[in-house]
Amino acid sequence: MTIPPDAAIWEPTTRPWPALSWEERPWQSSLAPDLLSRSARETLRQPYRAAVVPAIADLDVRLPRAAAAAAEGASALIRDFDAEAAGDVAPFSAILLRSESASSSQIENLTSGAKQIALAEIGEDARRNAAQIVGNVHAMQAAIDLSQTVDGPAVLAMHRALLESSEPDVAGRWRTEQVWIGGTGYSPHGASFVAPHPDRVGAAIDDLVAFAARDDLSPLVHAALTHAQFETIHPFPDGNGRTGRALIHALLRRRGLTRSVTVPLSAGLLVDTRAYFDALTAYREGDPAAIVHELARAAHEAVTNGRILLADLRAARDDWRSRIRARSDSSAWPLVELVLRQPVITTATVQRELGISHTNALRAIERLVAAGALEEVGGRRRSVLWQAGQVLTALDGFAARAGRRGLGRA
Repeated sequence: MTIPPDAAIWEPTTRPWPALSWEERPWQSSLAPDLLSRSARETLRQPYRAAVVPAIADLDVRLPRAAAAAAEGASALIRDFDAEAAGDVAPFSAILLRSESASSSQIENLTSGAKQIALAEIGEDARRNAAQIVGNVHAMQAAIDLSQTVDGPAVLAMHRALLESSEPDVAGRWRTEQVWIGGTGYSPHGASFVAPHPDRVGAAIDDLVAFAARDDLSPLVHAALTHAQFETIHPFPDGNGRTGRALIHALLRRRGLTRSVTVPLSAGLLVDTRAYFDALTAYREGDPAAIVHELARAAHEAVTNGRILLADLRAARDDWRSRIRARSDSSAWPLVELVLRQPVITTATVQRELGISHTNALRAIERLVAAGALEEVGGRRRSVLWQAGQVLTALDGFAARAGRRGLGRA
């Protein structure tokens, strides 16, 4: 396989990628001493070790040939998938964006079925997980919309879109407290990873933004390393993983690797989350190739799964179209496209999205019901809803194929 000229190569004999360093920081516990054992009190009197993230803005990126080749192959696959879906971009861009958002949320143990997510999108369900996944849809959309300028304000906007409904006090703000992964909930002592102290976040983000602005790296490598550095900085008290995966899509769109749709890379990462988290750990230890390999592997998984999803949806659409009996100017035809991307609807949804009257909305819905595309169901507010069962089945099948073999946290 030919290595493109913009894919830098790191052979083992060259200078390695810098690993994290560490610094000791004093810990001030907010817990009352009498709530802790003697050994715990003694531990909390000791300093803890926080990561110090090396600057990467101007580093040469040199990868092993195998990693560069994997990135090249995955990039070609992503381009092909993006082009394949472009012909149906109106419904399929929304479907793939939602699927990516649900998979990214599932990596963080936030799971919900396709119907619950669709209900939450139209305000018909208050289940927390579904609502948070819809928040992630908004974050992913913000990442795409802001992809031409991947800077600090853009990252804050992604985070705000993610958490403004569920955690408004922290949404869109850099953290001002110490965060860590693993260990106990009351101190960073014994944690598996302690992120940089909050007074280092600003400079680390500035350096990351400068790295994200480069154009001398192949796009997939660029996105993988930007993501890994972001996860290492961990600039928010919550939502780092989901925001960091949205950042991948912002980079891929800015660099032109994707142009039409959101390739569901998180569904590929979800297949083996242990490998994904191990790759982030390896990055922190000075091995950037691991996360590049992992994102390339995820691309293959995601494209295979995504192609099955799109084939299922196209088959459903063809079946409906063959059964619908309506004039060529009937609102039933654009409603077909609407229910592909919004598989649970109300008459108000149809009126708003298609710009038609209540009477015409009901008439179009009735034609899809007669064709077997929609069925009537009840809403939690005793409202009348209609759902496209074939679309919901296809979306749940996509999620089931992604599966989840490993556990961990970004």
